[in-house]
Amino acid sequence: MREVVTEVFTEIGNRCRSGRPADESTIQRGIVDAFAARGLVTHHPPIAAAGPHIADPHYATPAAGGRPLGAGEFVLIDLWAKEPAGVYADITSTGYVGAEVSSRHAEVFDVVRAARDAGVDTAREALANGAVIRGCDVDAAVRAAIDRAGFGAYFVHRTGHSIGVEVYGNGANIAGFETPDTRRLLPGTCFSIEPGVYLPGEFGIRSELNAFVDGRALLVTGQPLQMAVVPILGHPT
Repeated sequence: MREVVTEVFTEIGNRCRSGRPADESTIQRGIVDAFAARGLVTHHPPIAAAGPHIADPHYATPAAGGRPLGAGEFVLIDLWAKEPAGVYADITSTGYVGAEVSSRHAEVFDVVRAARDAGVDTAREALANGAVIRGCDVDAAVRAAIDRAGFGAYFVHRTGHSIGVEVYGNGANIAGFETPDTRRLLPGTCFSIEPGVYLPGEFGIRSELNAFVDGRALLVTGQPLQMAVVPILGHPT
């Protein structure tokens, strides 16, 4: 899945350098083609979003057209897929169409990344100690980190969801925003941690990883994790 993200960002950069930037729907179709080339399937199309569209956490990429991903645009890619008989992977990555990422985007990303990692640390420590850890407990740890940074009002969805053979599984969700999920994180279950900050009229940032409860250990899949916004025009093709 990370390989697909790298290919997507490379394609955005190549098209921008050539003076014919891709739009959101073109990138979405490219992701679907990349899945097919790898024998992966998905029941819903991925999300490619740019600029102020990302400020809507429920934005759906149009079937045709959409915002051009030209120089200076902030880009979010949210993609989920699996092998036909497998379990879903679901990750979200962000990039900036430029050689250097603006300080504003980098600042907000760092807040979201730190909150994401606080969720991992909370779940991992509790499991290692044999303590009960619920979906709402992880949500609370993530939400507290964003609150401390002053962006709490802009994190407007649950932290994550259960993952299985369907992208939304039957286990505990990482939820406390609307209805707290008081179910335990049980061995053998998988879930996402995907906090976001959404600034109306500006942009949004979400960073997503998947985690699997392996007994008293928490395994984070989809390595390497994104640790900074990708400067899409900063990498040679």
